[in-house]
Amino acid sequence: MTLFRSVLAQYSARLRLAAGLSLLVVLAACNPNFDFDERHTKPLSNATKTRLETLKMDADSPMVVRIFKEDAELEVWKWRKTDRKYALYKTYDICAWSGELGPKIREGDRQAPEGFYTILPSLMNPKSNYYLAFNLGFPNEFDRAHKRTGTYLMVHGSCSSAGCYAMEDEHIEEIYQLGRESFNAGQKSFQVQAFPFRMTNANLARYSTSPHIDFWRMLKLGSDHFEATKQPPKVNVCNKRYVFNAEAADGGKFIPDEACPPYAVPEAIGKAVARYRGEPYVPQTQISSIPAMQSVRRDAGAAETAPAAQSTIAIPATVAIPVAEPAADVATAEQAAPQWVEPKPERKGLFKKLFRR
Repeated sequence: MTLFRSVLAQYSARLRLAAGLSLLVVLAACNPNFDFDERHTKPLSNATKTRLETLKMDADSPMVVRIFKEDAELEVWKWRKTDRKYALYKTYDICAWSGELGPKIREGDRQAPEGFYTILPSLMNPKSNYYLAFNLGFPNEFDRAHKRTGTYLMVHGSCSSAGCYAMEDEHIEEIYQLGRESFNAGQKSFQVQAFPFRMTNANLARYSTSPHIDFWRMLKLGSDHFEATKQPPKVNVCNKRYVFNAEAADGGKFIPDEACPPYAVPEAIGKAVARYRGEPYVPQTQISSIPAMQSVRRDAGAAETAPAAQSTIAIPATVAIPVAEPAADVATAEQAAPQWVEPKPERKGLFKKLFRR
């Protein structure tokens, strides 16, 4: 009888445990916020708070991310009330990125993207298999205009890359937290500027024979706008090219694969960029001989892009326009924003299959 009661007690305990686990599963299914791992809600560390205070930055102020492949570095810039500009918060080492210098062209080429990307709250992944992550939103309007394909292009933890920018977990944690805080405070998006290298004339000269040189010169102009103003440039795409801080005239629209409408860069920004580039400022009254970028095949030594027919676009005289408050929106979000989709992580070995985060 004693043995029977012991077996019955053990069986009853197992039933209660199974019922409890089933209840947890049901609760998790009903509540999308239910999660055993709350790493995405961890508060900022004391070290982060101290650094922000020293740099006179608010934890919830808007931010910009800049990536430099060749140096394997990622920068976070934060907006400061003191001078109403963005300043460098920290430079992080990129643990791994795949491919080579140059943009991502097609699915499966294992290239990490280059260009200007808009990160919306929907692209943040708090439950990533790669610790924490945010999706770059590839392909953007420029990429789609050139028929570029690819999915799951991210900045994430776990130090493993197949077309992504991979960080150490402690680094992506801080970057994710800073992005989270800025979103919670009302920033609608933040900009990622992904470059092949530091955008200097010397570096462009080093790679002057690259098939990507025209693309990189275009990226440099966007970089120069940021360096000159310490504000993320407003990015549009027309004529299959990026245009920066452009104001269309007469209600014109920027359509990625169509000719650019008449537009002008505000005088204050134009002068700042000219000073940064060491060039005399000439008020723009027209854009002359601007070729579109056309995608071509990358075999037989062909360049990735080639100039198309030239066109002349009339532009009205520019006027000084103040820089908008970043709290309103520091980057232009696309109408149909991509939503988060995450791939299954690459796993090797039984231990990693069982315990990979």
